[in-house]
Amino acid sequence: MNIIQIVCVGKLKEKYLVQGIAEYSKRLAPYVRLSVHEVPDEKAPENMSEAEMRQVQEKEGAGILGHIKPDTHVIALAIGGQLWSSEDLAAHMDKLGTYGTSNVAFVIGGSNGLSEDVLKRAQTKLSFGRMTLPHQLMRLVLVEQIYRAVKINRGEPYHK
Repeated sequence: MNIIQIVCVGKLKEKYLVQGIAEYSKRLAPYVRLSVHEVPDEKAPENMSEAEMRQVQEKEGAGILGHIKPDTHVIALAIGGQLWSSEDLAAHMDKLGTYGTSNVAFVIGGSNGLSEDVLKRAQTKLSFGRMTLPHQLMRLVLVEQIYRAVKINRGEPYHK
């Protein structure tokens, strides 16, 4: 696996999250090329109807899909996705690399979730648990888990 993308909704503003992601990105640099693509979050009223929420998801989804090439393996972060351990993620990433998938995109939706089009495009749906986490924080957790998976696959030690 050569290229890992993170395609996410919203701009990261909190300094501590930016610093954490920068640290793990630096640690990943010798192993993979990591890129982060931020899609603008759509402005939406506080109390949306189902139709309004779908419209927001669709607009954000179109922005997400615009960053993903046809040959990319997509892993969508979704509450209803599969629950994996760090070792499971490492094994999945290793399998993708073994079978010639060099481009992988992890997708993090906005506060209203992912559109049906994005979920259909994803080959894998992954959940980090049943708790709801802010999507900005999820970005940091994801980058750390990607780094951990790389270290596991290389047989190198990592803090427990």
